[in-house]
Amino acid sequence: MARPPDLSELLEQIDPEADRIRRNLWLMQLLQWVRGDGDDAAQSAARVELLLDALQSRADRTAQIQRLWSRTMADVDASIVLSDYGLPSRAAFVSELADRLQRKWLPSSPDTSDGGELFDQLFSHAKDPQWIEALPQQTVQRLAALLQLPGADTTPHSATQWEHAVAQAITFCTSQIRAIGFSPEVRARLSPQTLEANPFLHLAPDWEGVVSRWQAGQDFSAALQRYKACLDACRAAAQEVHAHLEENGVSVDLVFRLRQLRERVLRIRLLLDCLLDDPDRHRCAALVRQLCLYGQAQRSVRALINANSSLLAAKVAERSSETGEHYITRNWDEYKTMLRHSAGGGAVLSLTTAMKFGVMALGLSAFWYGFWAGVAYAVSFVLIQLLHFTVATKQPAMTAPAMAAKLRDLQGPAGWNEFADEVEHLVRSQVASVIGNLALVVPCALALCVVWAVATGAALIGEQEARYVLHSLDLRGPTVVFAAFTGVLLFASSMIAGWVENWFVLHRLDSAIAYSPRITVALGAARAQRWARFLRTHVSGFAANISLGLMLGIVPVVLQFLAIGLDVRHVTLSAGQLSMALASLGTAALYQAEFWWAVAALPLIGALNIVSSFVLAFRVALRAHNVAVNDRRAVYRTLGQRLRYQPLRFFLPPRNSASP
Repeated sequence: MARPPDLSELLEQIDPEADRIRRNLWLMQLLQWVRGDGDDAAQSAARVELLLDALQSRADRTAQIQRLWSRTMADVDASIVLSDYGLPSRAAFVSELADRLQRKWLPSSPDTSDGGELFDQLFSHAKDPQWIEALPQQTVQRLAALLQLPGADTTPHSATQWEHAVAQAITFCTSQIRAIGFSPEVRARLSPQTLEANPFLHLAPDWEGVVSRWQAGQDFSAALQRYKACLDACRAAAQEVHAHLEENGVSVDLVFRLRQLRERVLRIRLLLDCLLDDPDRHRCAALVRQLCLYGQAQRSVRALINANSSLLAAKVAERSSETGEHYITRNWDEYKTMLRHSAGGGAVLSLTTAMKFGVMALGLSAFWYGFWAGVAYAVSFVLIQLLHFTVATKQPAMTAPAMAAKLRDLQGPAGWNEFADEVEHLVRSQVASVIGNLALVVPCALALCVVWAVATGAALIGEQEARYVLHSLDLRGPTVVFAAFTGVLLFASSMIAGWVENWFVLHRLDSAIAYSPRITVALGAARAQRWARFLRTHVSGFAANISLGLMLGIVPVVLQFLAIGLDVRHVTLSAGQLSMALASLGTAALYQAEFWWAVAALPLIGALNIVSSFVLAFRVALRAHNVAVNDRRAVYRTLGQRLRYQPLRFFLPPRNSASP
């Protein structure tokens, strides 16, 4: 590996007449020398001082580096770097994501006249912002004097090239803010008062007033205040749109545009400070440091997704929490109701188990077996929803956001105890739903086997299939891993449900169904209204149940095609399958260890189905609600005391609890 050149060699290699590639490469080498190993910011700052001292003693090299810098600045548009670098370069989320992935995977060429691309190559190290911040004020002033180039204008102010570039950058950012504010999606969500005032319309003229007075050497303070007030009004209008989205559904692309608007307002604030209030150039150094930070963020795909999905995650979590409240029981009456609804769900799932074995008996290829098994699951889950029954393992992903929402309001011991009460209610609800599901799925599955045997004279499933069930549920196998993976699918279905409901509300489909002339003519006004209310009420459940059913059937098949050996283990369906296997094998199975290993697996399958989906949903909800729980240990301590002294409260409601 070649030794990097030292400072004396770099100064000897300065060639302002070299082509663009060699000039850019020399600048990259110079910055590499400045940062050294990149670990010590103070050392890098000292190297900048050493460079300036060396140039001060060699006037010929100072002239050459100024000439090289002048030619480099003539090649690139510095105003575009100042206005756009580090900010999203695309108008939509998906295109910006594709652009970041491309820049992340493909190398960059030094043969570039794109100022942003050159800046990205020059300041590519993660420690660059630190050594820039460590530069002493005197060093910043000396560096600015070295790199300052005179302007070509003849105005009374006689702006330098740097000042001209900053002013142009503000003009570009102003135009982009106006473009976002004038977009139909934004205007449609503004209040009538904001539309009438229309700050986006006045933004450019206000800035032109500032520039004209500044260039003429006149007092521009009043014009500057008007421009800043207009900026604040534009930002307030963006907040209006955010509030509208929170109430009426979230669009990721629109959130992305609003974030662009906010970032450009902040960029303008930085540029104004550099242009109008920076005699010692410390604000310029802060701007370069900020551009480095922006560049690092722009290279991050995760940062883009996190920044633009947080509002959508909050809305999905909020809609899930609204649904999840219905799954939490707080007294004996609600507890008994949960048992009844869960028992009904178990009865339906016994039919689902029989349907799955029926699909298996058709001898279809792997994909079509998975597809039709998924359809059977989806139909059963939708039927359970319409009958107002319950599937135990679907609850945690819905109840977790409701629990996370309550964490926002924790206030001392009273709040900790209140949250512990909610945990008790949640655990009892899960216990009741699992008991209810299993209480009926087992006898109903056995009854189906008896009815089938009486009607046809043959077992519902053959001995080979029954042996396979015992083997697949054996606790000594990968059953535990498959159960946790099933919890992931349960969580995914809840996220899909929240997203679909958000999409339904965002596009106002309930209103479209209720009042669309074509639909009202076909269905009649009253029936259209009923359908609109029905779909608005059930769209989340339909999305959750259909997506979950299809994933349970298709995802394992697709993963097997990719040589990933993951399968699903759902506690209620597994109990139904085990019951049918017992009916096929007869009482002899009760004397076989393999059967009891499968029975022993059921509690763990149920626990992992519930815990994995709950934990994932809870984490998303915590992030979406921006919950910072500094006293989590106190909450855990409160729960530990409840478990130690009153463990039965986690399984049965207190005797004195009644309907409110």
